Amino acid sequence: MEPLDLLYEAPELPAFDLPAELADVYGGSLGFQEPCLYANFVSTVDGVVAIPSLDQSSKLISGDSETDRFVMGLLRACADVVLIGSGTLRASPRSRWTAQRVYPAAGAAFAELRRRLGRPPEPELAVLTGTGSIDPVHPAIAAGAVVLTTEQGAAALHGRLPASSTAIALGSGDKPDPRAAVGALHARGHRLILSEAGPHVFGSLLELGLVDELFLTLSPLLGGRPPAGERLALVEGAEFLPTERVAGRLASVRRQRAHLFLRYRIEESPEDRTEP
Repeated sequence: MEPLDLLYEAPELPAFDLPAELADVYGGSLGFQEPCLYANFVSTVDGVVAIPSLDQSSKLISGDSETDRFVMGLLRACADVVLIGSGTLRASPRSRWTAQRVYPAAGAAFAELRRRLGRPPEPELAVLTGTGSIDPVHPAIAAGAVVLTTEQGAAALHGRLPASSTAIALGSGDKPDPRAAVGALHARGHRLILSEAGPHVFGSLLELGLVDELFLTLSPLLGGRPPAGERLALVEGAEFLPTERVAGRLASVRRQRAHLFLRYRIEESPEDRTEP
């Protein structure tokens, strides 16, 4: 695969000991200050990140970019746990959310990176659901996952999950509290949390000041927005401007032909959003 061109990188970013194969393709190293919750999205030029009516719409939005799949695999290879929502689970009925699954060509190098980081062969998968309406025979659930849900959702899943998976009730509300969900993952020893959840979950995490970094692949495609039909932007269900300010500081820019790979540190969310 053609290596990424490094156009900009902030000084003194954390750097893991990447295998040479990964460093050569990525155009340098990658690392995180722990603990860290980092999100990954691909977006069209005009801001479309998901088309709910299409399974695995991110593949369409990325233009089936091989490089985007590589970066996704690299981010998963660094993570202790991958966090998704129930909508993301339903939209990808055969996915497993592992590094090797998304980019098999670098599977051995991803495994070596995890060995160097002292991590198990695969990150744990965490699924957020309020009602427990997930498919217990989904391959990712069958392989083992932690389901972060409500008391109602845990009751609905009782006796239905495979022995490899665990449900954790986070309260009696309609939706699991994002802060409680992140706390539950920290309690399981997970310090690097990769969110691949959709824009509604991402919005709720941003509202509470829980997102530390954002990796955004900018695809050269234009998605458009038809008069009828839902197409989702990066942040849904949360509103910041004009009264609030949530911003990021550019940490790196990489390019592969017409695709841009952006990394932001989210630093300017209001202090009152981080209070219990």
